[in-house]
Amino acid sequence: MDASVLLALRDPAGIPFYPVVFQALYILTWALHAAFVLLALGSMGLSLYGTLKQKNDPNWKILTPHLIQTGKISVSLLIVLGVAPLLFTQVIYDPNWYTTNALSGMWIFIFIYALVIGYMMFYWFYYANKAKAGGGKLIGMISFAILVFAGILMHNFAVTSIMPNEWMNMYAPNGVVDNSGWTFNVDIIRLTFMVSLAIPVVGIFLQNYSRFLSTREDFSKDFIDYTASLGSKLGIIGLIISAVAFVAWMLQIGYLMHPVVIATIVGVLILLFMVISNRNSYITTGVLVVVALLISGVRELTRYDLMANLGYSIYDYPVNLEIPTIAMFLLTFLVMGGVGVAYLLTMAWKVGKSQGIFDGSKDKAVNTLGNYTLGIMSLWMVVFFGWGMTILFGNIL
Repeated sequence: MDASVLLALRDPAGIPFYPVVFQALYILTWALHAAFVLLALGSMGLSLYGTLKQKNDPNWKILTPHLIQTGKISVSLLIVLGVAPLLFTQVIYDPNWYTTNALSGMWIFIFIYALVIGYMMFYWFYYANKAKAGGGKLIGMISFAILVFAGILMHNFAVTSIMPNEWMNMYAPNGVVDNSGWTFNVDIIRLTFMVSLAIPVVGIFLQNYSRFLSTREDFSKDFIDYTASLGSKLGIIGLIISAVAFVAWMLQIGYLMHPVVIATIVGVLILLFMVISNRNSYITTGVLVVVALLISGVRELTRYDLMANLGYSIYDYPVNLEIPTIAMFLLTFLVMGGVGVAYLLTMAWKVGKSQGIFDGSKDKAVNTLGNYTLGIMSLWMVVFFGWGMTILFGNIL
């Protein structure tokens, strides 16, 4: 594979803004998406263990339904947040994106249905367990297995996209064209590292969970201490496993001494110390976010270098500035998204900290953010559809 082929596959229309911005947005949004992927895997897996324990252990009787709820919400968020990194990688790495879709076309279709079926079955598990403590174990296990399978498929797409030198062999092995769409590639070490991150993520989540509930009078101190201890154990064990897998992955691709990789390892060590001490899990979560961004940066670094060595640089992409579109996107992402998320997080925080039923209509902060969210969303809809109709009729009349 040489640069001429890759450049020929590139969108001739160019991109609407500077490539480095899309690269930064990709790193950010992939980290956000991955955070909820890992939280979903960790909480769902732990909830399945909890269904076996909750009949005889009062701590797990409380914790298991909360873990199931966390998994359910996390899957919905990872799906929503997963759209953005796919779009950004498509913008600047369209040869990789479209080639992968062609080579693994059948797996793409299977991925979509697997995600839908797995999520629906997890809802079944959620309601079965809600109706009867420990109910729906088999359904929960099948759902978890299907969603893990969907994650492995996404890993396949990511690995295939960074193998341009092998694309021709995948498309025409031994000179015979194979357009079945069944191309499947797995990097075991990389996959092990990514999946292992679910353990420390759910561990830190449990530390936050125990800290958050510590001000509630309807949760016993024994339960708070138990969840904090469980979170610390999972966090420590998970970080050690992830660190070993990460070093193995970096040794495999020859990036162990790269400054970004070293910064990531230092970040993991700091995170390990903070999980062990568990002085303030909220600050620990902030460090976890930084580490997630570094890991996302490492992924992008390896892909950028690989493509650059083949003569394909995203910074050489033709730029046709489309300021109104970029402004609309950034305002949507930062203003509407920021205020909307702030409203939901504030509401969730207030509900969790309140004894009994929380009346949002009597809370000034919730009311203010709610009104801002509705106002901004209404204005956004007017601008979005008005702008679209103006351009549409301007081009056809």
